[in-house]
Amino acid sequence: MKCPVTNLDNKTIGEIDLADEVFALPVRKDILARAVNWQLNKRRAGTHKTKGISDIRGTTKKPYAQKGTGHARQGSLRSPQFRGGARIFGPVVRSHETELPKKVRKLALKTALSSKQADGRLIVIDEAKIKTAKTKDLAKMLGKLGWTSALIIDGPTVDAGFLRAAINIPNVDVLPQQGANVYDILRRDTLILTKDAVQHLEARLK
Repeated sequence: MKCPVTNLDNKTIGEIDLADEVFALPVRKDILARAVNWQLNKRRAGTHKTKGISDIRGTTKKPYAQKGTGHARQGSLRSPQFRGGARIFGPVVRSHETELPKKVRKLALKTALSSKQADGRLIVIDEAKIKTAKTKDLAKMLGKLGWTSALIIDGPTVDAGFLRAAINIPNVDVLPQQGANVYDILRRDTLILTKDAVQHLEARLK
C-alpha cells in the first residue's frame, strides 16, 4: 500500500510502499493481549517476600502444656495467630515470566503495526533529526503537528540530538527499530516511523 512521507515541518515530500504482510494484517485483539501480558509479566521483579515460620526469630519452646489449661493447644509462638508471627501462604521470591512462542511475538508486532495503520495513526517521516537539540523547540514542533502522545521509531541508531531533545517531553517516546515492541506501540496514540525504520522493520518481519 502507498503511504505519504512527510517531514517534521508537516510538508509532504513523497510516498513509500508499505508491505501488506507487515502493515495490513487483520487486527487480532487476542494476539495483542497475549503479547502485552507477556511483556508486563517479564517486567515484574518478583522480589516480594513475607516471613514464614522458619524465618521468624524466637523460641522454639512450646508455649504451655498440651492439656489441662482450658485453652487451645499451641505449638509455637511464631505461628501466624500470634502477634509478630509468620504469614501463611504469603508471596515468595519467584519469576513471573510466561512463555510466548517467537512466531506469536512476531505476529503480535505485525498486528500492532497494522492496527495503527488501520486507525490512520501511522505516520511515516523522512528522518528524525532537528537542527537544535532543544526540548523547547521540539515540543513546539510536535505541538503544531498534534503529536501529544507519540512513539517515534528510528533506524538502528537514534540521532543523539533528537533523543536529547525528546527525552523530557511527556508522553513522547523514541526508540531504535530493534526496540519496537507491542506494548509501547499500543500505549501511545500515534506511531511515527522514519523511512529507515520502515525498511528495517519490513526486513525483520517479512
